[in-house]
Amino acid sequence: MDKCFDKTLAEITTMAGITNKVSSSKALAMLKAGNKRFAADKPVYERHDKSRRKELKNGQAPFAIILSCADSRVIPELVFDTGIGELFVIRVAGNIANTSTIASIEYAVSAIKTKLIVVLGHESCGAVGAAIGGGDAGHNLNHLLAHLTPALNSSPKSRSVNTVVKRNAKMTAQALEERSPTIASASGVSIRPAFYNLVSGKVDWL
Repeated sequence: MDKCFDKTLAEITTMAGITNKVSSSKALAMLKAGNKRFAADKPVYERHDKSRRKELKNGQAPFAIILSCADSRVIPELVFDTGIGELFVIRVAGNIANTSTIASIEYAVSAIKTKLIVVLGHESCGAVGAAIGGGDAGHNLNHLLAHLTPALNSSPKSRSVNTVVKRNAKMTAQALEERSPTIASASGVSIRPAFYNLVSGKVDWL
C-alpha cells in the first residue's frame, strides 16, 4: 500500500479518537457468543439507538471484518447479534476475493486496526450454484463467477453446492493473505473461513 495512503489512514483514525484494542481471539469469541444468541432466538439487539449513533459520529472501531455473500438471507449484523459500528461488512455474491473486496478489507486492517477477518459462506449459495451450472450468464456475472472456478476445480466431481461453498470460503481466506501484502503483514490479524446454516442460524467455523 502506498506510504502516502497509509499516512492518510493513520491520520483519519487518530483524528477520530478511535483505538481498536480487540484481539482476534477476543473478536472470535464475541462473534461465537453473538451467533449462539441468534441461533437460540435470544438476541439482545443492543447498540442501535440514538446514543450509539451519536457515539459513532466521529469514527468507528469494528471488532471484526466480515466478507459475506450478498444473499438477503445472510445478514452478518443479525447473525452475530451485533450493534451499529461493531462489524465492518463487505457483501458480494459468492463472498469472493476480488480487487474491491480486498481493498475494502485492507482499509479496515490499516486504518481501523481490526484484527479478525471472517469469510462467511452460506448454505445453498446461488452464486455457487450458478458457477456449477455453467453457461453464459453475461459479461458481468461471468466475471464474478470466474472467481469461484478454483473452488470448483478443487472439489470432488460429485460436488454439491454446499461442498463448494465451504471450499470457496477456505480458499478465499487463503487468497486474502496471498494477494494482499497489507493483510499478510498486519500484526495480530487472523483470517477465519465460516459457513452459515440458513435454517438453524448457526455458523460453522471451518
